[in-house]
Amino acid sequence: MTQTALLVTVGGVLLLAPWVEALARRAHLPRVSLLLLLGLVLGPMVLDVLPADRGAWYPFVSEVALAMVGFLLGGELTLENLRKRGRPVVIVSLLDSGVTWFVMSAGLYLLGAQPAVALVLATAATATDPAAVDAVARDLGSDGPNTGLLRGVVAVDDIWGLLLFGLLLAVLGPLQGDGVDSAALLVAAREIGGAIALGGLLGLAAAVLTGRLNPGEPTRLEALGFVALSCGLATGLGVSYLLAAVTMGAVVANFAAHHEVPFREMESLEAPFLVLFFVLSGAVASPGTDPAIWRLVMGYVVLRIVGRLVGAGLGVLIANRRLGGAAQLSPRAGIALLPQAGVALGMTLVAAERVPSVAATVVPVVVLCTLVFEMAGPVGTRVFLQNTEGRGDTPESL
Repeated sequence: MTQTALLVTVGGVLLLAPWVEALARRAHLPRVSLLLLLGLVLGPMVLDVLPADRGAWYPFVSEVALAMVGFLLGGELTLENLRKRGRPVVIVSLLDSGVTWFVMSAGLYLLGAQPAVALVLATAATATDPAAVDAVARDLGSDGPNTGLLRGVVAVDDIWGLLLFGLLLAVLGPLQGDGVDSAALLVAAREIGGAIALGGLLGLAAAVLTGRLNPGEPTRLEALGFVALSCGLATGLGVSYLLAAVTMGAVVANFAAHHEVPFREMESLEAPFLVLFFVLSGAVASPGTDPAIWRLVMGYVVLRIVGRLVGAGLGVLIANRRLGGAAQLSPRAGIALLPQAGVALGMTLVAAERVPSVAATVVPVVVLCTLVFEMAGPVGTRVFLQNTEGRGDTPESL
């Protein structure tokens, strides 16, 4: 892509973004959904006006954007939050993610998907969209026990998903050849352990060194510098940049006592990268008329809904037993955990880059399914909260 085409593309997409966001607010739809739709319209499925070699700079945009998301996600994992949310969040999130992954991988394999394709799609399905769930809760002014459960679960779900994804990347290669062996597991341990170690070291450095020039307020340059550094070092070392960013964010949030609001500047910095990421994600989706793609799309949607309902339901039933006489949680929480966005897309794109043989299948499936869940998912979240807390109903009334 020439410099002219690159600048015109970036400028045009960023100028369209505010109009898309305004339309999303008026239509009461998630912004992500409309940005993905914009990408679909601009891409080869409709207008095909984006440069043909957009894939060459897509990996850079996706890595930076998702590293920023991972850093902010890690910032939610403070000891205070973990103590506040406690065991119910851990129980529900583990069963929610685990059952969804099992149902998805087994179901897609039975539908005829290759093992590598089924595993990538199942791992992507474990991720949720914390922003969508939080936005619905804020719109409703909901602040009860079920709302707290949802906010905790959607944050921790992505952590489990990232850990599972790190292991998956290590075994995808052998799955294409002679199967999984002990060497693959060692590679997985290296990728996960290396990412955690790198993120921990950079997090400690950021906690100590940042926020000194303006006490309590890390600057934009400091925030962007550390995220870019973690992303670059992780890529160079061959470890998960997503997990490294999450770890770094968690360390900063827990150890930077002099930070009043750790790296909140990142929220404004990530906006243009996320816009480009979602639009390009929509543009790379080109399922065409291949019946196998559409069969996987339908299977993904149905199986993910089943996995969420069953997994979260079992988790809540177990958590309620441990709560005893405390406020009981609704076993229908799975319907509120359907939104899916950036982390799922990021996992898919990284997997497609590592194992090109699955790219043509998994990328369009996850992009199209993300559109479905980002449009329908928040509706389920709203209905759940209105019935359990918005009108003061009991969980049994659902």
